[in-house]
Amino acid sequence: MRNFHLAGRSTVHAQNGMVATSHPLAALTAIEVLRAGGTAADAAVAACALLGVIEPQSTGIGGDCFALIQPRGEGKIVSYNGSGRAPMAATPQWYLERDLHAIPLTSAHAVSIPGAVDAWVTILRDHGKLGLDTLLQPAIKAAEEGYVVAPRIAFDWKNYFEKLKNGINTQRYLLPGGRPAVAGDVIHQPELGNTLRAIARHGRDAFYTGAIAEDMVETLRGIGGLHTLDDFAAHTTETTAPIGTLYEDHDVWQCPPNGPGITMLVMLNILSRFDLTKFPAMSVERFHLEAEAARVAYMMREQYVADPAHIDVDVPRFLSKAFADEHGDKIRLDRMLDLPTVAPPMHPSTVYISVVDKDRNACSFINSIAQAFGSAIVSNKTGILLQNRACGFRVQVGHPNCIAPGKRPLHTIIPSLVTKGGRAVMPFGVMGGQYQPVGQTHVLTNMLDYGCDVQEAIDMPRGLHYEGLYQLEDGVPPAIVEGLKKLGHKTTRVVPPLGGGQAIWIDWDKGTLIGGSDPRKDGCALGY
Repeated sequence: MRNFHLAGRSTVHAQNGMVATSHPLAALTAIEVLRAGGTAADAAVAACALLGVIEPQSTGIGGDCFALIQPRGEGKIVSYNGSGRAPMAATPQWYLERDLHAIPLTSAHAVSIPGAVDAWVTILRDHGKLGLDTLLQPAIKAAEEGYVVAPRIAFDWKNYFEKLKNGINTQRYLLPGGRPAVAGDVIHQPELGNTLRAIARHGRDAFYTGAIAEDMVETLRGIGGLHTLDDFAAHTTETTAPIGTLYEDHDVWQCPPNGPGITMLVMLNILSRFDLTKFPAMSVERFHLEAEAARVAYMMREQYVADPAHIDVDVPRFLSKAFADEHGDKIRLDRMLDLPTVAPPMHPSTVYISVVDKDRNACSFINSIAQAFGSAIVSNKTGILLQNRACGFRVQVGHPNCIAPGKRPLHTIIPSLVTKGGRAVMPFGVMGGQYQPVGQTHVLTNMLDYGCDVQEAIDMPRGLHYEGLYQLEDGVPPAIVEGLKKLGHKTTRVVPPLGGGQAIWIDWDKGTLIGGSDPRKDGCALGY
């Protein structure tokens, strides 16, 4: 239980509906949708569209979307893959002939076809009651009438000033007065408001065909892109079943590849071989085991996981007990494993939204423009900030994640849903680029192994073993840092905090909902 003498947040409790987001206005918008009779899917889309305006460094209609939805909190879980594809002209040979051995982060080649809008429409078709004409109104209002910049968003704006200063159309759209926005500034984006109005009126075709698509293609081709109108018009969202594993009597579900949720499931399978409760939640042993499980899982992901429409991904093998045993048997508490350093192509940002409505429809929803402020390319006339998700590709012939025409890159964004006995108990997610599988594992084990409530689990200090360094938040005690060094870990303090998370726990016995939201972001959980 929280010590009320100390700074912190209480969990939020409600009976009818609950939402947790990274911005208070998005949470309020989602609650208003629920109170007006909308579903969890309706609320998630409305909140996400608003976040695409007021949290522009993380998300927007120029990005991608994944979601897991369980109607009425029981029965079949549906996975939505709204990730975009490479242009049909994007062959590895094209890049290699031009001596490009990686996708430049702020080039037209970094932009895959944005999948979010089509994903929203698909999700609403299956699980919504309200249309985009209603749900986009808060985002339109914020873009046209202005919104107030929140502190964490201002922090990111300042940190990426140089990127925005050197982008395409970014000075015009995202650097008011030639400087980064600061907390309290009021920002207007009328061009983006017009674009959202067109989508509200005409649906997904307004984005993927016609004047808006023409402007995006013209912008990209004008700086060397390979995109065509046919690439945009052909985009579709994939609807599948989730993949999952069992941990501490709970089933944990993720979207299948090209989503990277399998990474988190492999981590859980390895950690299930150890009794974490033998060690305190804040201990060298716990942080060491988490890092070792992550190193194995990330190595597997980078070697074998890619778009299953192009590469056979042996999901059953990687989620098998044999795979967990093979690698778990090698982990030692007195030293690090001798593993190669994994260097993923990019380290993105995102927003995550958790919603449960009065009918207990559970929605785990994530939307991203990849790295902070995406590609730093804004479409000429539309105000759309375009993602740089294609930087997740390799330019390495023979690698499973090598770029290819119409291929989806290995992603980073992962919504998760936890069930018990077939019933939803927690839609949750942890943002933060490559941190997400570790973050989800950290939060879930905080709850299931250490008895934390959702807010305590989110609050607890974090670490990420990434590219050979154990990046640790300021809240990790010096004794743990020193203990990790003695085991061979090279440690460093991380400058921005590691990600942000949201979660809603469903208490079926009491008929109540319990929400938590990460203090590392500006947001909150709200219920009614």
